[in-house]
Amino acid sequence: MHVLFVCSGNVCRSVIAERLTLAVAAEHGLQELSAESAGVRALVGFPAEPLAAQTIAGLGGDASDFKARRLKPEMVHRADLVLTMTEKIRDQVREQTPEALARTFTLLEAYRIAKVSGARTVVGLHAARDDLAYVGRENISDPVGLKAQQFCEVGDRIAEALVPLLLALHAHQHPEATIQPRAGATTTGATRPALLVLPGGRVDTGELPKRSVEPIRHAAESAG
Repeated sequence: MHVLFVCSGNVCRSVIAERLTLAVAAEHGLQELSAESAGVRALVGFPAEPLAAQTIAGLGGDASDFKARRLKPEMVHRADLVLTMTEKIRDQVREQTPEALARTFTLLEAYRIAKVSGARTVVGLHAARDDLAYVGRENISDPVGLKAQQFCEVGDRIAEALVPLLLALHAHQHPEATIQPRAGATTTGATRPALLVLPGGRVDTGELPKRSVEPIRHAAESAG
């Protein structure tokens, strides 16, 4: 599964999500899971914002060799799932690439639908979308210009929604897999507590084993 993350400048939120996804894929040996990110008003060529890079490292990821990119239709076309940081950006992606509507969500929207409905595929997320319309905002605010604590909070919020969603989608596609860190896998942060895959929801998810993982240093403190 190839995931595209989209925010505004592509130096904070979407790069945190991209590099966290790559860290989860590497830690758990999920070779088919890949990610990239872009911004609708990207600071093209810029590296990750320094506090965003610190946040990525704290979540076990690597922010090196990153350059911000502007969103292009071909990025959306090659993505199996498009996750945006705000509803406004989600709607911009849909307007730019209407055929991607069924696979474009805000991150928090996709996580909520999966948790409540038990959907474990992109098709299932879209099918449950209208039944689970949310009156409110499902946005992750841009922390640019704020302090390290705010960046940490944004990283935690991304991780708390993204990691369970990714692992639940993977477990459905590969029910025989064991979601555990690979032998010899290492991370850049200190020992981090486990984060549970999101619970089943309303539909029968007997094929989805309940597994614990350990990809996050900060996120599980509030998730647990």
